Amino acid sequence: MARVAIVTGGTRGIGEAISLALKDAGMTVAANYAGNDEKARAFTERTGIKAYKWDVGDFEACAAGVAQVEADLGPVDVVVNNAGVTRDGTILKMSRDMWEDVIRINLGGCFNMAHATFPGMRSRKWGRIVNIGSINGQSGQYGQVNYAAAKSGIHGFTKALAQEGARAGVTVNAIAPGYIDTDMVAAVPADVLEKIVAKIPVGRLGQASEIARGVTFLCSEEAGFVTGSTLSINGGQHMY
Repeated sequence: MARVAIVTGGTRGIGEAISLALKDAGMTVAANYAGNDEKARAFTERTGIKAYKWDVGDFEACAAGVAQVEADLGPVDVVVNNAGVTRDGTILKMSRDMWEDVIRINLGGCFNMAHATFPGMRSRKWGRIVNIGSINGQSGQYGQVNYAAAKSGIHGFTKALAQEGARAGVTVNAIAPGYIDTDMVAAVPADVLEKIVAKIPVGRLGQASEIARGVTFLCSEEAGFVTGSTLSINGGQHMY
């Protein structure tokens, strides 16, 4: 029987690439989304992957969403916590709501989704959780104290939860993407983007498919001895 995977923020950008890659790897995929119903319907029509709407920052909504996916598709074996938002601004201009939104969704969503799925994975002695961090959670970024804090928190969350799942066959890993050629990055002014690319040793932006391939490996049977790790896919922009 095919493994069942949930990809949060799974209908657009990096999330869409991950959803498609896991489907191509033979998994039954449920793509979570939060906002745009029309784009989610178009995604399902284009890919054949069912989309489910809920706010990952809402604890109860995650529990209900996972229950619905399991009723439709079967027990969830794989979770990719990809959903995230930005509310950029220097701390002098950042409201408490801007802070709360990013922490609640980007970091809180990882907790909410793990809480809803981890017990089942442990009881079945197999599971894969992959959390999408960020280069900016590793190195920091001007104007992103909220985003950098949330993404940095994801890396610590990953290491701690990995220790809880290891003996039960549940691996927990993270991927820290660098700058990827998505709609979000495409909206950056050309002169700013040129400066960003100049700092990437390989000399280009990454592709969403390159992140998806990393996720697919970490979700595979072959990655059973990899847990508590962060895979940095950033073209050499940040090395440590």
